[in-house]
Amino acid sequence: MAVRARSAFGGGHGDGRREFLNLLRYLGNELRIPLVGVGTRDAYLAVRADDQLENRFAPLTLARWEADEDAWSLLASFAASFPLRRSSPIGTAGMAGYLLTRSEGTIGELAHLLTDAAVTAIESGEEAINRRALLLAAYAGSSERRRMFERELT
Repeated sequence: MAVRARSAFGGGHGDGRREFLNLLRYLGNELRIPLVGVGTRDAYLAVRADDQLENRFAPLTLARWEADEDAWSLLASFAASFPLRRSSPIGTAGMAGYLLTRSEGTIGELAHLLTDAAVTAIESGEEAINRRALLLAAYAGSSERRRMFERELT
């Protein structure tokens, strides 16, 4: 269903979007359980277009991650989860600032960056996410990907 939601909100128009919003309404009515929706601005605007759904979903904005103790702990968790032979020094104040700036402070982008860096670390034989692995990783942030795509359109 997540793929369907992405296409309905991200690129869907007209019938596809209306069909998906009707499905949400149906599920809420039939299952009689609270539904939680997570998405981008486009998803929020799509839900707002339907009065019944807008009343069922209270918007909540999540702040971007900042380089604080919570971020250091998150990064240490990431480091521990990768199957690397050496420890990765990413749960520090300096690395947190760098990683959160590069990933634009979102956890999804951070996961992509660290995964790409872990692959680079394995392929290079370093077996740790360090500055070199981060610089060589094939990661492009969301703003960079958007710019590259828009250049392709012109």
